Amino acid sequence: MDHVKAIGTKFAMITVVLFLVLGFTGVPFGDFLMTGILLTVIAYLIGDLWLLPSFGNWTATLADFGLSFAGIWIIGTFLFPAINLPFAAFIASVLIAVGEWFFHKYMMNTLHNNNRRNYNHLPQRA
Repeated sequence: MDHVKAIGTKFAMITVVLFLVLGFTGVPFGDFLMTGILLTVIAYLIGDLWLLPSFGNWTATLADFGLSFAGIWIIGTFLFPAINLPFAAFIASVLIAVGEWFFHKYMMNTLHNNNRRNYNHLPQRA
């Protein structure tokens, strides 16, 4: 259940940022909704489940910035090519990275700490 809440929170954050940056440029709702879904899934798997527990908040936040920037630019070339895509991708990625910094703190305090506690009772190998 923790993963569902985390993915929902991340999706809401990313979609709100995309709406704020792309919504006023005439991009249809479905296009930035699809972009939000794709970015959420990719960033959650790579940034939150792999990089965050292994390398920490800074590395995961920088990776999420890069993933968001590249993802918005690549997806945007197919879905909404009529706007200034590099600038929009940069602004959205900065805002997403700021939100990710705080989201990672939530993830470390809830999901990743729970996983560590569940394995603390196992015997250690010599």
